[in-house]
Amino acid sequence: MAGAGSWAELAAREHRGAMAVLSGGTLMFAVDTYITASLMPSAVAEIGGEAFYAWPTTVFLLAAVVTSALVSRVLATVPAARAYLVALAVFAAGALVGAFAGSMAVFLVGRLLQGVGGGLLAGMGYALIRVSLPRTLWTRGSAVIATMWGVALVVGPGLGGVLAGAGQWRWAFGLLVVAALAIAAIVPSALRRTRARIAPGPFPLGSVLYVGAAAAVLSVAGLAADVRVAGAGLAAALVLIVLFLRHERRTTAAVLPRATFRPGSSLPWIYGLSAVLVGVAGLEAFVPLVGQRVAGLAPVAAGFLGVALGAGWVAGEIVSASGRRPRGRVLLGPALLAAGTVVVAVTLFVLDGPLAAGSWGAVLWAAGLVAGGIGIGTAWPHLAAAAIGGADDDPDLDTAAGAAPDESEADKASAAVTTVQMLATSVGTALGGASLALGGTDPLASARWLFATFAVVAVVGALAARPAARGVPDRA
Repeated sequence: MAGAGSWAELAAREHRGAMAVLSGGTLMFAVDTYITASLMPSAVAEIGGEAFYAWPTTVFLLAAVVTSALVSRVLATVPAARAYLVALAVFAAGALVGAFAGSMAVFLVGRLLQGVGGGLLAGMGYALIRVSLPRTLWTRGSAVIATMWGVALVVGPGLGGVLAGAGQWRWAFGLLVVAALAIAAIVPSALRRTRARIAPGPFPLGSVLYVGAAAAVLSVAGLAADVRVAGAGLAAALVLIVLFLRHERRTTAAVLPRATFRPGSSLPWIYGLSAVLVGVAGLEAFVPLVGQRVAGLAPVAAGFLGVALGAGWVAGEIVSASGRRPRGRVLLGPALLAAGTVVVAVTLFVLDGPLAAGSWGAVLWAAGLVAGGIGIGTAWPHLAAAAIGGADDDPDLDTAAGAAPDESEADKASAAVTTVQMLATSVGTALGGASLALGGTDPLASARWLFATFAVVAVVGALAARPAARGVPDRA
């Protein structure tokens, strides 16, 4: 990479509109992902459907995984501004249905629509960076979009809890409708400079079916209380992901860029390390529960402990995106994540009885989680930028000497960042559920299994970071 742009360039008039749109759409989807869990008890108490308590999240994420895999085809068929407006409209329609739902069946329809629109918004967040910003700003643009997930981790659960506590849970969806309308108002001007349409390729039906099936199995596995059911679901999902990759290698109607399967390509390592970072971040969903049951923290204190990783993620993104030597940061980030999770795991095994329920344990956990979040933020923007430009580095994509690379392949490389992110989130949730189940009814044993499992995953990611770092363009 020849050089890096500055934050001032990113905020310049010609770029700030696009960044406001792309980061705003991603933030809406991310907040919606985390806010629903905190307001579901209030929603179920009013509209019923307790037997389907977990379905709103499952339906939402399943739809989002599938549509995020179709972003490259959507952008090849519809101009960027129009595609973004349609995604906003579908998402807002789903939120409106949720806001006025009188039954669980209607509520699920709204969640399905939100997932369809939200998956497109999140996928286009990364996919449109390459056509909205110069290459020198890709890392900073990726950092801003990724930071929205960290912000949502901090804001979403708290906002949902406040609205639910005030008996106004429906306004959580009403606010999302208002936000969608505000973003839609600036889309035409913000995305007017995007490139013209390109010819769409064949519809990736087989790939979408594999991805959808894996996401569905993972969603069910993450809800299972029995470790055998959760483990079987996790294993089945991993088999489906392997079959998806095998299908992708052989088909011309693919979701991933062809460069992913080129011998010597760094893209598989980049996607893989990205998946590890996001998958381990799934720990955050279980931290408040562990804080209350093991450390004896009050719900408010456990909630603050739960956002420690997200806060570290945001801080790491802001600092790392401005730094030089991205390869070193891609190596450092997973190492910090591994160190942070190991600290928490070791603390749980060393501290027992009264010590484990004391404040010292919580302080060490908070330090480990913040360090882990900083590790994710340190590596993520550089991995995302490398993935966005990964297809450009494949010599097989040039139609002639000096010709531009296949733009559809570049779109696939960008959109795949979100597909990988969502699948990794599903894997992390399912893995966390299975790990907790291994501890049975003993809260401390469950917490030990949870953090030990994720610590092993994080350590493996740190050890495998070097091949991914080789695919990250370095700069002086």
